[in-house]
Amino acid sequence: MLRFISFGSGSSGNCYYLYTENDGLMIDAGVGVRALKKYFRDYGLNLSHLHHLLITHDHADHIKCVGSISHDLLLPVYATEQVHQGIDRNYCVTRKVSAADRRVVEPGKQMELGAFLVTPFSVPHDSSDNVGYMVEAEGISFCIITDAGRVTDAMAPFISRAHYLVIEANHDREMLKAGPYPLHLKERIISGTGHLSNNDCAEAVAQHMGEQLRHVWLCHLSEENNHPELARKTVEAVLRSYGIVVGKDLALDVLKRTMPTGIFELG
Repeated sequence: MLRFISFGSGSSGNCYYLYTENDGLMIDAGVGVRALKKYFRDYGLNLSHLHHLLITHDHADHIKCVGSISHDLLLPVYATEQVHQGIDRNYCVTRKVSAADRRVVEPGKQMELGAFLVTPFSVPHDSSDNVGYMVEAEGISFCIITDAGRVTDAMAPFISRAHYLVIEANHDREMLKAGPYPLHLKERIISGTGHLSNNDCAEAVAQHMGEQLRHVWLCHLSEENNHPELARKTVEAVLRSYGIVVGKDLALDVLKRTMPTGIFELG
């Protein structure tokens, strides 16, 4: 049985965990080692089963603890070459990833990591580089897309193949427009290398999902420019306009910004 937990999803820190009975894979490292160890204890999980650490991009809320986690838990770190270089430059990463623990991924190039078959794919964002990941294990396809300015033709097939999908619903357009952010930041967020709005997210799911899609989680919600219930209702309404009924055709949940979720079984 493949299982999934989010340990945090938002500007305070992002960290996701996929695991089988004997193997585990973590995506992004925005949660500290001490908190991570506590979460593993709380959920009765075995840290010795965590073998792989994948990074999407080099913004602080996704990498601030990458060096410490890699060092303390003896984990190789998988990222594109540009993201590894960005980690080196980022002053928020107080402990860097050692040369021996670096592994370079390339968009479109599959990797066998223990029980997992992993395919990175390019995602547009204003970081040094950014990838989403398709993770396949035990006949299940799990796709994660975070910090995406738009959904490209290259990303669409991964959404179409997914049984389970984590996808960004960062902001409500009207809340962002009326909110306190300066104009340059608002323009950055809505740009093609910024973040997906609730509507953008919903359209991407509705237009590209396959019949096998079972569960969607909305990730990376803005604290200032979104609200969990608003995001959920917006996505649900757009899906309904395409004839897709939440609760019947698929499940929909919103990941918490600063707290772990429960354990989701991906059967």
